[in-house]
Amino acid sequence: MKLLENKTALITGASRGIGKRTAQLFAENGATVIFTDLQENDASRELLAELQQQAPKSTFIASNAADYEQTVAVAEQVQKEFGRLDVLVNNAGITRDTLLLRMTPKDWDLVLEVNLRSVFNYCKAFAPMMLKQRSGSIINTSSVVGVIGNAGQCNYSASKAGIIGFSKSLAKELGSRGIRCNAIAPGFIETAMTLALPDDARKKWLENIPLHRGGTELDIARTSLFLASDLSEYITGQVICVDGGISL
Repeated sequence: MKLLENKTALITGASRGIGKRTAQLFAENGATVIFTDLQENDASRELLAELQQQAPKSTFIASNAADYEQTVAVAEQVQKEFGRLDVLVNNAGITRDTLLLRMTPKDWDLVLEVNLRSVFNYCKAFAPMMLKQRSGSIINTSSVVGVIGNAGQCNYSASKAGIIGFSKSLAKELGSRGIRCNAIAPGFIETAMTLALPDDARKKWLENIPLHRGGTELDIARTSLFLASDLSEYITGQVICVDGGISL
C-alpha cells in the first residue's frame, strides 16, 4: 500500500525546488496534491500535468502565502472541493541575504513576512478543518540556519528560528485533537547556485559537513513523506535536521 493512499496534501510554494520534489513524491505515494505559488506559469502547469498522471484530482491554486485573506480563500476552496486536508506542508520562502549593517528594514520585513507569516496564515486557516476531523500532519520548513545561525542571514535565520518555536507551540496546542506539527531543518542543499561555486569554495563548504556531501531535494522530500505518513504517528513537536550532520 502507498504511504499516503487516500490522503489529501497541500504544499505551498511548490512550483519548483524542494516543494516540487515533495509534491512529486507525495503523488507517487498516493496523495491527492494541492500546491500553491504566487502565479500560474509554465512551471506550475507542467507540474500539475505530471501530478495528475499519478493523482487525477490534484490541483494548483495561485495564491500569495504571505497574504492572510488569500490563504483563507485557499482554505475555503479546499474545504469545498475536497472536504478535508490530511497534510499541510508550509514550504514557501525567500532569502534576502546580506550582513546586518547593510540590511534594510524592507529586507528584514519581507523575509519575515513571507517565511514566518505564511506559516501562521496557513496553520491558522487550516487548523479548524483539522480540528473538526481530529487528525492531520503539519510540516513546517525551517532551516539549519534557524538552529545554528549564519553570517549574512540574520533575517532568514530569525524567520526560520521563529518557525521552530511556532511549530513546538502549535504541537502542544493541537496534539490532544490528533494533529501533529513538526519542522524540517534542511542543511546545504545541492542547487544550481551551489553547483556553480568555485572548486575551492565548494571543497571548504563540504568539509564542514560530516557526511561530506550536500543534501538533495529528494532528501528533504523523503523526510516530509515520513512525517506526512502514519509511520510518524507518534512524533510531534520535533525539529528534524536534514543536514548531513553540519549542526552537530
